[in-house]
Amino acid sequence: MDRQEEFVLRTLEERDIRFVRLWFTDVLGFLKSVAVAPAELEGAFAEGIGFDGSAVEGFARVYEADMIAKPDPSTFQLLPWRGESGVGRMFCDILMPDGTPSYADPRFVLKRALSHAAEMGFTFYTHPEIEFFLLKEKPEPGEKPRPIDSGGYFDHTPHSVAHDFRHVSIHMLESMGISVEFSHHEGAPGQQEIDLRYADALTTADNIMSFRLVMKEVALQQEVYASFMPKPFTDHPGSGMHTHMSLFEGDRNVFFEPGAEFQLSKLGRAFIAGLLKHAAEITAVCNQWVNSYKRLWGAAERTAGAGGEAPAYICWGHNNRSALIRVPMYKPQKGNATRIEFRSLDSACNPYLAFALFRIPLPLTVIQILAVDLGTDMLPALALGAEPPAPDTMLRPPRARGERLLGAGLVARAYLWLGVIEAAAAMTAFFVVLRVAGWRYGEALGVADPLYLRATTACLAAIVATQVVNVFLCRDARASAFSRGLARSRMILWGVGVELILLLAIVYTPWGHALFGAAPLPLHAWLPIVPFMGAMLLLEELRKRMTRR
Repeated sequence: MDRQEEFVLRTLEERDIRFVRLWFTDVLGFLKSVAVAPAELEGAFAEGIGFDGSAVEGFARVYEADMIAKPDPSTFQLLPWRGESGVGRMFCDILMPDGTPSYADPRFVLKRALSHAAEMGFTFYTHPEIEFFLLKEKPEPGEKPRPIDSGGYFDHTPHSVAHDFRHVSIHMLESMGISVEFSHHEGAPGQQEIDLRYADALTTADNIMSFRLVMKEVALQQEVYASFMPKPFTDHPGSGMHTHMSLFEGDRNVFFEPGAEFQLSKLGRAFIAGLLKHAAEITAVCNQWVNSYKRLWGAAERTAGAGGEAPAYICWGHNNRSALIRVPMYKPQKGNATRIEFRSLDSACNPYLAFALFRIPLPLTVIQILAVDLGTDMLPALALGAEPPAPDTMLRPPRARGERLLGAGLVARAYLWLGVIEAAAAMTAFFVVLRVAGWRYGEALGVADPLYLRATTACLAAIVATQVVNVFLCRDARASAFSRGLARSRMILWGVGVELILLLAIVYTPWGHALFGAAPLPLHAWLPIVPFMGAMLLLEELRKRMTRR
C-alpha cells in the first residue's frame, strides 16, 4: 500500500466517512458511480471492483463483460453537499480481468496521450471556460425551456431565484480542491459561465466531470435546473467550453517566442496548423450531439450577441472571436500566458476524449528520422512544422453544410472512387458483351471487329471523363434539397449528354477515323450496346443515392 492510499484510509477514519463513491465515465461522457463502504476500500485499492462492462455505453460486448474499476487515490476528495454524513469520491481506472487497461476507458485514452507527451518532456495544460444555462424547471418534451432571468453579458442581475447560485457553486468547487478563476453572467438569458484555473489536461478533465455534478446538485438545492445542452434556445447563443491550451517543457512555455507575431513560436503555429487540418475529426468527437451543430451551424448567419461567436468555419485569428482557433493576447509580455484558444468544444462533450485529440507534436529532431522510415504522409501535419494560413482567413471556402466544420471531403472522395469502380465495371461489361454477342452480331451484320473495338474505346473514354467532370460540378451542390435535385439533374445531363457527345465524336469524326483507321460505324451496329447504356444510367443513380447527404 502506497502513501496516498494510506492517506485516504486515514482520512476516512478521522472524518467518519460512511461511503466512498467511485467514479468513471462512459464513452459519451456520462458520469458513472458505485458506492463502497470504507471497510471495502483497501481491497478495492488492491484488486478493484468488478462490474458488468457490457451495461456501460461503449465499454464491452455482452460476451466479454467482466471489467474492473480500480480507484485512483490521488483523486480523493470529500463531497461537500452531503451534510453531516460525509461522502468521499475517487475517479477510477478501468481494467480488464488480466489487469491490463481497457482501451474503452476515456480516462485511459487521455492518460496514454499525455504519457507520450511526457516522454518527450512536454506537459499539456488546459483552462476551460464552461458555459451552461439555469432554467426554472426541467423542460418536459415539447415544452419551451424558461431561463431564470433576462440578463446579458456581464450583467449583475439580482433575481429572486438562485440569486446566490454562482457564489455557492464556487464555494463547493473550492472545497473540493477545484480552483476557479472567475465567473459571470453570459450573453443569453439564464446563461452562466465559470472558468476553472488552468491545470494539466487529466486534472482538468476530472475537474470538469466534478464541475457538472456540482452545478446539478446546487441547482437542485435552489429548486432550479442546470442544463449543459449546447443550444437550448433558437434565438440566443449556445453554451460552449472554450478551452485555452498551452504546452510546457519544464517551466518554459514552448508556445512563446519574443518578437514573433502574436508572440507565438513556430511550434505553436505548427500546433494550430495541425488542429486546422484535423478540424473535421476533432469536431466529430468534441461536438458529439445533434444539438451541438445547431450551435455551430446557427452561428454563421448571426451576430455575436445572438450566437455568432460559435465557430462555423475552419480559420484562426487574434481578435476574431468567431474563429475556430484564437490567440489571446491579454498579457503579450508575459511568456507563460501565451496560449491558443480552441472554441468549438461544447460543455456537453466528453472532456477526456476531447483533450486526448489535441495530439502533442513530435520534436523536430525526430521528424527527419520518421520521414525517412515512414514517409511524410504518415506523420501528423502538426509534426511537420507546417505553417497555418494567414490569420482571419478560412482554410478553404465552405460550400455547404458538410464543408463547414464537418467537411464534405469524404463524400467527394467516395463519389470519385465509386466512379472509378463504375468505370471498371463498365470496361468489364463492355468486353463481355462484345465478346459474347458483339462480334457474332457484327459478323451477321457484316461489321468488322475493329469497329466494335472503336465503339468500346469511345464509350470507356467518355465514361472516365464524365466521372471527373461530375465530381467537380456537383460537390458544391449539396446544401439543400433544391441543390441536391440540381446536382442529380446535372449528373443525368452529363452522364448521358457528355458520353454520347464524346462517343459520337470519336466514332463519326475524321480524327476518330484516323485514330482507329476504320470506316464509320453503321447505326444498326449500336443495338447490342443500348441495354448496356441503360444499365450504366442505373449505376449512376445508385452512386448518387449512396453519396447523398
